[in-house]
Amino acid sequence: MEFGLSEDQVMLQETIRRFVADEASLDTIRAIADQESGAQNVLDEKIAALGLDGLLVPEPEGGSGLGVLDAILVQECFGYGLVPSRFLANTVAAYAFGASGSELAGNIASGAAKFGLVLNDVVSRRDSSGIQVSGTSVTGKSLMAINVRDATHLLFYSDDAIHCGAPDETSVVKTIDRTREFFEVAVAGADPDAKTADVEQVFAVASVLIASDTLGAAQAMLDKAVVYASEREQFGRVIGSFQAVKHLCAEMAAKLEPCRALLWHAAHAIDENDDEAITMAYLAKAHMSDVATFIARTSTEVHGGMGFTDLVGLHYWFKRIGVNRQLFGTPMVLRERAARQQGLVA
Repeated sequence: MEFGLSEDQVMLQETIRRFVADEASLDTIRAIADQESGAQNVLDEKIAALGLDGLLVPEPEGGSGLGVLDAILVQECFGYGLVPSRFLANTVAAYAFGASGSELAGNIASGAAKFGLVLNDVVSRRDSSGIQVSGTSVTGKSLMAINVRDATHLLFYSDDAIHCGAPDETSVVKTIDRTREFFEVAVAGADPDAKTADVEQVFAVASVLIASDTLGAAQAMLDKAVVYASEREQFGRVIGSFQAVKHLCAEMAAKLEPCRALLWHAAHAIDENDDEAITMAYLAKAHMSDVATFIARTSTEVHGGMGFTDLVGLHYWFKRIGVNRQLFGTPMVLRERAARQQGLVA
């Protein structure tokens, strides 16, 4: 049996890849990181025109009716270009409510509903953090929420369930990744009709999407290392001709390529409701984080001193990988959750 992408999936990824190359240059990402007025809004409008938010929304609800495998192909392209997009949050929300018949799914596809994602409490919560729900009343706050600015809804975790609510007070949380905004948020109230107990399933989708974002960032760092090694001269020859540099680039490629198949399999397992889908998603995210951390470090080493300069901008990808590693669970946390799924840990 040969497992690969369909022609439509290849075309989808090529389309998004071209969009990222044309519309999300390093100068654009640098402007967003520097919070230049309007840079993010312009990019958001162009992304919205692609109609990607309804990717997982069923066709009767106005969406494309595609699967998680299609979604991670898009997110990989966004990760490659460091594109800060609401696609991840809207896609997770569409998955959470798409099969329930909720009108939220159709609103996501039409652009009327814009979601922020508040799911880090599933795996990591400080003593001062946490959201509690009682009926429609919500108290408490949560950290490391993403896509909150201009959001109409929040997808958040509380009491072993995924809820939907309206955003209330927000404050920016600074991280090393300046290409995205993170927030501490409070929720104004919960919608009792928009609730799902499939926490692990929804969280698995969020995990595999973040992992695909990391895959894109790691691929970008590898590509940049190879290009730099083929152009940079030292001692009268390009550094890529030195065996040590060849080995560094080859080791990065050898570690990264299997990750792509691992993520495809995890997403496909979710789409097919495979019994091991959740376990595969957690292990895929954990392994991708470790591999990407190695690539981030090694790519920087190949660049030498230039790897630390803003001129090259390699640090933007380095920091994206670092924050993604922590977001929605570190490798250690996710491997423990995977072991629990398999009954290996009580």
